[in-house]
Amino acid sequence: MRRPTVEDPRPDIAASWRRASMAGVRHVGVLERLVPGDVDPRSSLLIGAGPVLDELEHSLAGTGYLTIVADRECRVVRRWFDDAATRASLDALNIREGVSLLEDVVGTNGLGTVFETRDPVVVRGDEHFAESLRRFSCYGHPIRHPLTRRIEGVLNVASRTDTESNLLPPMIARAVHDIEQRLLGGSRVSEKSLLAAFQAASGHRRRAVLAIGEDIVMCNRAASSLLSPADIALLRVLAEDPPSADHGVVRVTLESGRAAEVTVERVPAARRAVLLHVEERQAAPHPAPSVLSPTSSRAEPPVLVSGPAGTGRSTRARELSALPTNVLRAATALLEGGSAWAQDLSTALERTEGSLVVDGIDLLPDDLLDLVIEGCDQRRRPQIILTSGPVSTLTGRAATLAAMAMVQVELTPLASRRAELPDLAVSMLRSVAASDSVHLTPGVVQALAAHDWPGNLRELKAVMSHVAARRPTGGIVVDDLPEQYRALTPLRPLSPLEQAERDAIVVALRAAGGNKVQAARTLEVSRTTLYSRIRQLRITTY
Repeated sequence: MRRPTVEDPRPDIAASWRRASMAGVRHVGVLERLVPGDVDPRSSLLIGAGPVLDELEHSLAGTGYLTIVADRECRVVRRWFDDAATRASLDALNIREGVSLLEDVVGTNGLGTVFETRDPVVVRGDEHFAESLRRFSCYGHPIRHPLTRRIEGVLNVASRTDTESNLLPPMIARAVHDIEQRLLGGSRVSEKSLLAAFQAASGHRRRAVLAIGEDIVMCNRAASSLLSPADIALLRVLAEDPPSADHGVVRVTLESGRAAEVTVERVPAARRAVLLHVEERQAAPHPAPSVLSPTSSRAEPPVLVSGPAGTGRSTRARELSALPTNVLRAATALLEGGSAWAQDLSTALERTEGSLVVDGIDLLPDDLLDLVIEGCDQRRRPQIILTSGPVSTLTGRAATLAAMAMVQVELTPLASRRAELPDLAVSMLRSVAASDSVHLTPGVVQALAAHDWPGNLRELKAVMSHVAARRPTGGIVVDDLPEQYRALTPLRPLSPLEQAERDAIVVALRAAGGNKVQAARTLEVSRTTLYSRIRQLRITTY
């Protein structure tokens, strides 16, 4: 890879060059291929920044400087210059309104690199990745909304390398501050309208209410108790494309498996904002596992408990079973051979009371799966409870067997059950601790909540066993945790919206097998945006 021509490249510039190279950006010819898109001249960014930019550009007249403003997608929405030669240079470089200058498109530059690092950036001459930009020095500064802290755009001021001034950064920082204050003022009416509507709708404490705007999500206590981060992410998608009428009702299934009706109400005075009233629906009760009655003509269909490894499938299956209970594990068939396992299955099916748990049908070979399928078709047999990995991963005979289960209990990963984490951790600690006096401190609970738990309940139990052995009595503190769990303690709690976004990214990464390019396509974001959000949301395992 060709390096910057400076003798000792700054770490941020060297890192930017590495990212550009990994994205396949070339040093030559990248700007010529840029295709301009549409620009909204009435966007809140341009309206808010206009007067400030007019004043800044007036002060820069005659100095040889030029300004470029990009929106939240890193598309150029405004450019300024005060001489024909500068205009000709920008046109020749194909830097026009509507083109994207993301780092994974054109490499290191004063706009795209700001989006990648989320911080002000100075790019001098040869530090630009594209050779055609190396006669310029640029200073880029992010423009953040004061309330949401989301980047609304970037202000970049550039000049020829021989006219660079050290006074430029504080001048640009002041201009950005003024733009941000104007953005704050421009958003107050809309956000006050949304807040007023939310407060009025939340008068009934038992009703779950959410207010969703362009950059804000508010939910009352009832909604926080009912909805998971994944549910909120789903409802945010619904808010982006609400029913055409001012009021509409949509039926959804929550992550917990509970059915709900969502009433969508537009907020007229707030741009692209809706109120969501979420109410649980009474679903038809599932038949509970029970002992087969002697007069029954046919046994009940099997029950399936599914979910990723470590989510407590075996425990839940035992909770659902009726005594006496036989448990046949797929691991036993794999280790000790299928003949003995088949005989144990035949013996268990001869009983007409209690339950039979077949643990791990996704691991069984087809010949044993056929025996289980035949057993499920018997008229008189014990209640059969099956466990498996996620239903979406089942194929062949395992999928056929799973389809026979009219009652399906799907367990979700621990990372999406963060509200349950404190109680689960305390329960596991009590099961492994030698003393009743040992307990978790708030700092430890916060650190545990920041982890992704790819190993689910097994991983949590292993951590609790570790801390119980390290501190048999008293309060467990962060330093008692294994080092990798201490390092994930967040500097600040994630907002509900950030947590929902984090969970959506983790799900996409897992589905893509860790392939970030594929995950970015699934999420419909650029690779640069995905990499940035992975860092900001502290995603380290998936």
